[in-house]
Amino acid sequence: MASGTRSQSRLQRWAGGRVRRHTSPRIREPARSDQDRFEGVNDTMGHAAGDAVLAATAARLTAWAGPRAAVGRLGGEELAVALELPVARREQHLAQLIRMLHTLVVLDDGRTVDVAASVGAATPDAIETCNLSALQRAADATLYDGKHSGRAVPSTAAHTTVPSVNGRRAGRPGTAV
Repeated sequence: MASGTRSQSRLQRWAGGRVRRHTSPRIREPARSDQDRFEGVNDTMGHAAGDAVLAATAARLTAWAGPRAAVGRLGGEELAVALELPVARREQHLAQLIRMLHTLVVLDDGRTVDVAASVGAATPDAIETCNLSALQRAADATLYDGKHSGRAVPSTAAHTTVPSVNGRRAGRPGTAV
């Protein structure tokens, strides 16, 4: 499925370079988005509908994040975005993302899919580190704290202590060791 996003490895390289070169007062913010109830779309409407939902979600994330950000597909229905976001606009910007991701997707055949997504976001000021791996782990942990809540969940320092496997919250599918 072509989502129009960067691969996970390209997103990592892009975000890592931004973290290392960052000198402005803006916040480097990795955010993760995961479709809620996505399996039902594939099961009841078919994989073409699921692909259309993922492509629409990727397009919405890209539009929200702007031209200086990077959006990538991590796998399944999980997407990540890395961007610089002024602290003063963070809450407003994340609320805008939730509204964009909770908009109907119209399929080529005219059917509509009522979509929802969970969002987790991590920032250096909240977790007290600029380490990209720690930021990504915190974004993943916050995503699952807010799963099905209909809101974006910002990270706290406690999110950096959540056990993880390969940067993903332990216990999630694909994290068995």
